[in-house]
Amino acid sequence: MGKLNHIKIVGIVLSCGLLLSVGAPEVSQKSQGQEKVELKIELPKPMFIGTPRNIKSPNLEIITGKPRGPFFAPKGTELVSLKKPVTSSDSLPVIGELSYVTDGEKSGEDGYFVELGPGPQWVQIDLEAPYLIQAIVVWHYHSQARVYRDVIIQVSEDKDFQEGIVTLFNNDHDNSSGLGAGGDKEYIETYEGKLIDGRSTRARYVRLWSNGNTSNDMNHYVEVEVYGLPVR
Repeated sequence: MGKLNHIKIVGIVLSCGLLLSVGAPEVSQKSQGQEKVELKIELPKPMFIGTPRNIKSPNLEIITGKPRGPFFAPKGTELVSLKKPVTSSDSLPVIGELSYVTDGEKSGEDGYFVELGPGPQWVQIDLEAPYLIQAIVVWHYHSQARVYRDVIIQVSEDKDFQEGIVTLFNNDHDNSSGLGAGGDKEYIETYEGKLIDGRSTRARYVRLWSNGNTSNDMNHYVEVEVYGLPVR
């Protein structure tokens, strides 16, 4: 088509009051019943200030030093993990109780964390009903800067995690925990915790893995919060 004819066609379309667009039209979330609002997360006080140094990792995310930006979830999303039952691959923690994982206490001070033995270990939360998972926030030990290895977060409706498993996060870049290599980055623990997008995945059980950290071989959890919508 010649340039002159192309200009004429564009002029005709515009004169008819039509809007030209490239690709799919933008869909309003509100019109689809998916109005989203900022998820409000209560944070503990920071335990260290400044940019951490001397942490070596071949898979570490870029440190910006800036607070995490807002996360938006469908209206009606709520905290669904508080006080829910917790089990673990290590049934006799070295320090603390498994109930600490969902007790609502997020302080990085001593007395607020559970310590599991070395090697790959998991904790599992039973939400006691299926939910559409919107976000999971994880606080490992955060009173000092450290990186936890092989952080893998999976959800399922099967308590034994034999079927229907969805992996939401996996930074085990070399498959050292044997669950498959993941493409997510390792990160430094802070008072903000790590927020994982749940992608509206339907699940009742949340299982979180780790495999030691840059300070020692042990595994720690201060708190895990799961935000979701009831399944109707």
